Amino acid sequence: MSQTAPRIAPLQPPYPPEIQGQFERIMRGAPPLTLFRVVAGNARAWEKFRGGSLLDRGPLSLREREIVIDRTCARTGCEYEWGVHIAAFAEAARLTAEQVRAIVLGDARAACWSEAEQVLIATVDALHDRATLDEAEFKALSAHYDDAKIVEIIQLCGFYRTVSYLANALALPLEETAARFPR
Repeated sequence: MSQTAPRIAPLQPPYPPEIQGQFERIMRGAPPLTLFRVVAGNARAWEKFRGGSLLDRGPLSLREREIVIDRTCARTGCEYEWGVHIAAFAEAARLTAEQVRAIVLGDARAACWSEAEQVLIATVDALHDRATLDEAEFKALSAHYDDAKIVEIIQLCGFYRTVSYLANALALPLEETAARFPR
């Protein structure tokens, strides 16, 4: 992305008190991301975004969650959100440098992933490519993940595809502290 400003202007401080409080809860003291500031400029969109964001702890481990999010963002070409997540969560999720590279450039069978993680990545890829899972793919997923995790995986893929649409279509400039796609 060569633009330095998003296509829709983000909110600028001082933020309305309710929005400031929401930013503080989400960002835990860090400045709000450009994505959040742009979406928060539309009250209805911001409410829907926060309601569907899955920012809370769900049934997946942090590592599983980040693999799903990072692969979804990589497949949609969303360096903005991928970079934010890698910078914020890769270390805590115990993603190695090889895995960070593979999540963007590798396929699901890369040797750096466990069998369950390979299935997770193949699931993200199938959902990205076809918006569904065939019987064999669902059976493979079910062998490693229970129903609650499966629903969460599908929801995360859909939500972060939406996030990717927003970041890409609005030409959000990359956050200064975010990681960059491996080349």
